[in-house]
Amino acid sequence: MNGLAGGASDDRLARGTAGITGPGTAGIPGPGTAGVRAPGAAGAARTLVVGSGLIGSALARRLVPSGEAVTLASRRRPVPAPESYGARWEALDATDRRSCERLLARVRPDRVVLVHGPSDATWCEEHPEQARAAHVAVAENFAALARDARIVLISTDNVFDGTSAHNTESTPVSPANAYGRAKLATEQALLSASPGAVALRVSLVYGHEGADAGKWLNFFAVCAHRLLRGERVEAPDDHWTTPVVLPDVAEVTAALLRTADPLPAVLHLGGPDRVTRAQWATVIAGALGAPAGLVVPVPRARTRYASRPANACLTSEVLPALPATEKITLRGVAEGARLLAPAFTGSGADGDTQPKDTGTGTDADAGTAPVRS
Repeated sequence: MNGLAGGASDDRLARGTAGITGPGTAGIPGPGTAGVRAPGAAGAARTLVVGSGLIGSALARRLVPSGEAVTLASRRRPVPAPESYGARWEALDATDRRSCERLLARVRPDRVVLVHGPSDATWCEEHPEQARAAHVAVAENFAALARDARIVLISTDNVFDGTSAHNTESTPVSPANAYGRAKLATEQALLSASPGAVALRVSLVYGHEGADAGKWLNFFAVCAHRLLRGERVEAPDDHWTTPVVLPDVAEVTAALLRTADPLPAVLHLGGPDRVTRAQWATVIAGALGAPAGLVVPVPRARTRYASRPANACLTSEVLPALPATEKITLRGVAEGARLLAPAFTGSGADGDTQPKDTGTGTDADAGTAPVRS
């Protein structure tokens, strides 16, 4: 396990409170709270989560037990119903400004989290203009209409071209694909119009999803279901990532929402381990007790990840030094696999690890089972 606070140098500590002004962030403001209400200043905090997929539902589950009023908004009602764990759901086409305006008038949120799609990189590559328009429209709508709320955008490691194994907040951005270009445009649209907003770039997220979830599944879930059926898993041995287990993503995001401190405009969240998908799939097999020989390493060019950056990796210079997150410990892939394995094998599971929801993405794996990310 690797704590966010571990190993932060004096230079990192200094930059952690000075804002992000390095290369690749031109036009992106530093930390600020102008016009942003202090979270929870009057009664229970109200949070609106736009997107009810894997991350959105997990975040709602994280916030509700603290007595916070949480509303999920998406085109389709997620399963299970948010009401079953104390949240609410509203139907929303987030690209439609009048619909957003009506929703905000009803919910009156202190905080807004944008975790909307389309998130299928392959689809975005085939429909680049549609992808960009959809992503940017949502950011523009909430930047214009939710001026008093703290807004956190969940962004991606695809804003980098993959030439560096360690992309920090000051690494120059250079999107490798249409999805990355759409997300970068979304960051710029939001941060230029909303002075207190934060773009949280998150590396590959994984968690429990059932095989019958009725949606595209994340990489870990697809691997787990195939391996437990005794099926081969073809995984790239030249595509590197820094995976983050779902409960850790929810914990970090919740901490950023709850803090009254100013935050930098751009933050990175990557797991402590840099692994190829093939290495990671082998770790998953070990945690499930499946034969390691079922994992077949293949070149990235032969898979649906051909358009992804070779290094889809994130490292933070800032997050370990922030008071809101300095005590959070992120789990590596081995510990994440041990955490999730019981949910897949049926030997018991932490409810925090298994939101079976309807995602906002439409990814499909190159093999026989669907996969997101």
